[in-house]
Amino acid sequence: MSLRIVVCVKYVPDATGDRHFADDLTVDRDDVDGLLSELDEYAVEQALQIADEADDAEITVLTVGPEDAKDALRKALSMGADKAVHVEDDDLHGTDVMGTSLVLAKAIEKTGYDLVICGMASTDGTMGVLPAILAERLGVPQVTLLSEVSVEDGAVKGRRDGDAASEQLEASLPAVVSVTDQSGEARYPSFKGIMAAKKKPVESLDLEDLEIDADEVGLEGSWTKVESATERPARTAGTIVKDEGEGGKQLAEFLAGQKFI
Repeated sequence: MSLRIVVCVKYVPDATGDRHFADDLTVDRDDVDGLLSELDEYAVEQALQIADEADDAEITVLTVGPEDAKDALRKALSMGADKAVHVEDDDLHGTDVMGTSLVLAKAIEKTGYDLVICGMASTDGTMGVLPAILAERLGVPQVTLLSEVSVEDGAVKGRRDGDAASEQLEASLPAVVSVTDQSGEARYPSFKGIMAAKKKPVESLDLEDLEIDADEVGLEGSWTKVESATERPARTAGTIVKDEGEGGKQLAEFLAGQKFI
């Protein structure tokens, strides 16, 4: 029987761009380029490695987001995933991690799965709790923050590295895991992979397909929200210390005054 792997990925604003809030205090995604979250690339890579070791496996990449989020799916498909599912609905705007986990859980159940793989966090929200909440909603074990992961004999196994020690963890399938940026460098899509991705199926779903009420998601259904935000002040000219024999002393006084030393 084929091993069904679902990888949750996110389309996020480029961290190198000029990011800011929109009028409704959600992240303005229109004025900055988006891409597949770098931390999710590690999840895709681990899924591909597990599939390579399996006798028969199928990888589905899943995302929740606007039309542009298909770019994240195409990147994952060009890396080697088999198919994709895109959940898109206008009522999802402003959804927090609780609503997103509900949507993902419903989509995963509809798709069918044995193993769900997530990145350790998204590079925009950086909450890092979605894999655990997702596992709770699905009612399956969670094995999170793995730097090494494999599937053997109906179980997922992995190593979690801490500051003082490493743990060897194991859970029976079906299960949810998350992997860190230490799990292995993600492969770069080949030209062949990019061309092949154009022919791979991408299924579109909305809230009605998942039997989710609009008031359970979006800004109104969010458990968390931003109350206020202030633009970061523009950079000012720095302090210039001219060295006329007392430069070191002046520099030390400046650093001490700023409580840097």
